[in-house]
Amino acid sequence: MDRRVFLSSSLSLISTLPFISFKNSNTETDQWILAWIKFHDEQFPNYDKNRITEAQSKYLGAYVDADAIPNVHSTASFINRGCMLISLKDSKFYQNQNLLKSLEKSTLALLKFQYEDGTIDLVSTNFHSTPDVAFVLENILPAFNYLNSSSIIGKEKTLLNLKSFIKSSAEALIVGGIHTPNHRWVVSAALCKIHEIFPDERLVKRAEQWLAEHIDQDPDGQYTEKSTHVYSPIVNRALIDIARVLKHESLYENVRKNLSMTLYYIHPNNEVVTEGSNRQDKGIIGNMMVYYANYRYMAIKDQNGDFAAVCEMIEKNNPLTALAGFLPNFLENPLLKNALPEFNKLPTSYVKSFPYSGLVRIRRNNWDCTILQKNTSFLTFHNGNAVLQAMRLSSSFFGKGQFESEKIEHLENTWVLSKALEGPYYQPFSKEQISTDGDFEKMPRNLRKQSEVQTLKSTVYIKEVEGGLEVSIEVIGTENVPLTLELIFRPGGELSGVDPHPKNGKSFMLSGPLGTYKVGGDSIKFGPGLALHKGIQLRGALPALDAPSVYLTGFTPFRHVLNIVS
Repeated sequence: MDRRVFLSSSLSLISTLPFISFKNSNTETDQWILAWIKFHDEQFPNYDKNRITEAQSKYLGAYVDADAIPNVHSTASFINRGCMLISLKDSKFYQNQNLLKSLEKSTLALLKFQYEDGTIDLVSTNFHSTPDVAFVLENILPAFNYLNSSSIIGKEKTLLNLKSFIKSSAEALIVGGIHTPNHRWVVSAALCKIHEIFPDERLVKRAEQWLAEHIDQDPDGQYTEKSTHVYSPIVNRALIDIARVLKHESLYENVRKNLSMTLYYIHPNNEVVTEGSNRQDKGIIGNMMVYYANYRYMAIKDQNGDFAAVCEMIEKNNPLTALAGFLPNFLENPLLKNALPEFNKLPTSYVKSFPYSGLVRIRRNNWDCTILQKNTSFLTFHNGNAVLQAMRLSSSFFGKGQFESEKIEHLENTWVLSKALEGPYYQPFSKEQISTDGDFEKMPRNLRKQSEVQTLKSTVYIKEVEGGLEVSIEVIGTENVPLTLELIFRPGGELSGVDPHPKNGKSFMLSGPLGTYKVGGDSIKFGPGLALHKGIQLRGALPALDAPSVYLTGFTPFRHVLNIVS
C-alpha cells in the first residue's frame, strides 16, 4: 500500500451502518467504536487475496500491492489490522489462533524487507529509505502495543519479530536522512513513540536535532509544502505526537495555526482547497475528513468550538464507515473518545487573503472561489457540487504565453493578476565575438544584441458581484496574437448554451450570451462568450485536461468581461 494514502484501501467500501454523533457522551463514542470494529471485521478478509502463500517464496506471509509487488507497506497494514482485531474483545477475531499464526509469518516477512541498517524500500520511488521507516512505524508501533497488551497465548514469537523490526528501525532513524520538509516531523514523531516503548535518550536527542530547525510554517499558518489534503494533516498529527511525548507545548500552537487557517479552506460541499499545494495532491478533490483526528484532538484539548464544528461537519457529511480508518487513532489516544465541546458556527461568508500561501479565498454561503498566484490555474469557482476547477489563459506568443501571475494585488474592491512577456529577435555577433569553428553553442544568445522586441502584457481583474464574480481580461502589446480563455469544469455535470468543438469531444466554444454548467440542483452560469477562432490548443500552452472545457477565443488587443455566477 502507498504510504501516502491516508485511509487504508481495505476500508474503502461503504456500508449502511447508521450515523452516530460523538457530541453528547462517551457512551455514543463506544457505540461508534463497536460499529467500526464490526466494519473492520467484515473488511479484514479482503487482505487474503494479496497474501503470499507459496512456501518457497522468500516473502512467505507478506502482502503485495495492486501491481502484485511484495512490499513492506502492505504487509505492515495487515499486521496493524490483525494485531488490532486479535486484541479487541468485541472483534470476532479476538484471540484467534489462526490469525496469530498468520501474523507470525507476516512479521517474519516484515524483517526480510528490512536492510541491515534498518531502512526499507518504498518500491514505487524510495530505496533504503529512512522516512519510509517512520511511515511504516505508524502501523507497526500500535500493532506491537495491541499485541503486547493482549492475553493471547503464543504471542511471544510475533512480539519478538515486531520488537526486532522496531529496534532496527530506531537505529535507522537515529542516523538517517530525509527528502522533504514533512519527513523531519514524521521521523521525529516515530523517534518519540519508539522512546515511549523502548526508552533511549539517543532517540530524543535525534528528534531534538530535527526540531532545532524550527517548524516550517508561514505567518498564514501553512506549512512549506502547502499540501492541504496529504501532508498538512500528517504534519499536524506528527507535531501532536511529538508535543505529547516531549512535553513541547509550543508545537500545539503550530497545529492550532494550521487548523485555524484551514477553516477558510473549506468549500461549500465540505471539500478542502488543494490548488495551492506544492505536492502530488495539487488540484485533486480533497475531503476534509483527513483532518478529523487533528481537529478532534485539538477541539477536546483546547475546548475549541470552531474545531468542534469542523468535526460535526465531517461527521454529518461522511458515512460512519468512511471514518472507520480512525479506529486506530482512538485506540492509541483515548482523549479522542471524550465528548466534543459545544459547536460554534463555521465561517461561511468571508474574504480572506493568505499572502504567504499565494491565494485569496472568497466565500458567500453556497458559492466560493480561490484566486491563485504562481499558478497556471489562476481561478476556481464552486457552487455546491458544481465546480469550475480551473480557469486558464494562454496565447501563442513565442510559445511561452501560458498565463501565470507572480503576485496578487488588491486595488480597492478588485484583485489583480498580471504577467508581462517579451519576445526579442537577435542580431549577429561582432567579428571579434564569432567562434572560429562556427559552433553555435559557443555563441550564446544572451550575449547578442536584441532587436524587434515584441511585448505582451496580460492582466486579469477579478471582483465580486452579486452571486459571483466579474472577471475582466486585458491582453495588450503585440497585435494579432491568438489567445484562448479556458474554463475547465469537473466531470459529471451537464453543459448548456455552448457549442461542441469540431475536433475535441470534451471541448466546447462559448459564442453566445450565456453558458451553464449544472450538477443536480447546483449550477454555474458564465458569459458572455466570444469565439473569434477555434485554435484551442495553442503552441506553448498546457495540454487540455481530461475534463469538459469551455473556450473563449480572440486576438490581441483583447478586452473581455466574463461573469461567473451561481
